[in-house]
Amino acid sequence: MRQSPVNRILILLKSEGPQLAAAIGDALGISGEAARQQLAKMTEEGLVEPVTVAPKGRGRPRQLWHLTAEGNRHFPDGHAELTATLLTTLVAQLGPAALDAVIAARENETLQRYRDELAGAPDLAARVEGLSAIRSREGYMADSWQEEDGSLILVENHCPICAAATVCAGFCRSELDTFRSVLSAKVERSEHILHGARRCAYRITRL
Repeated sequence: MRQSPVNRILILLKSEGPQLAAAIGDALGISGEAARQQLAKMTEEGLVEPVTVAPKGRGRPRQLWHLTAEGNRHFPDGHAELTATLLTTLVAQLGPAALDAVIAARENETLQRYRDELAGAPDLAARVEGLSAIRSREGYMADSWQEEDGSLILVENHCPICAAATVCAGFCRSELDTFRSVLSAKVERSEHILHGARRCAYRITRL
């Protein structure tokens, strides 16, 4: 099914970050003017907003289009409010150890499932590519590639468990440990949504 221009723009801004209207037009196969008209409608709906960026040197300021909070709400949030409330209540009623047990059980289940799915991957690059596909299916809008220095990059443009991770950073720690175990590699988080970044990004190198 062909996606609407609105959904295509939302996905583009979510996965690629702020964009010029001309770049959005190119991605959609329409003119820059047509893209600006669509963006104007989306601005009225509160989905996007323009931010003027001063040039680094000479030249005119550029206008980059960003997703608003309302625009971001069009992506899966894993029942954010309910999740946050349940975790807060769990800690209040049963103590931090109960939450640690939940995180550990989730990590064990996830690790085994990932290992099963990646069992046939012949090398680290294949494992990273496979993990990216798994995480995309789970709603993380993931992508991966290899850098010129041979390191591998895994990015996640969306976090469907962001509410849970905000309440308890242990979920983020657990996911990082899971990546290291399933990939059998050194994994460093270089960008983090909870620290204000647009996405989570990981640099992966061989042990």
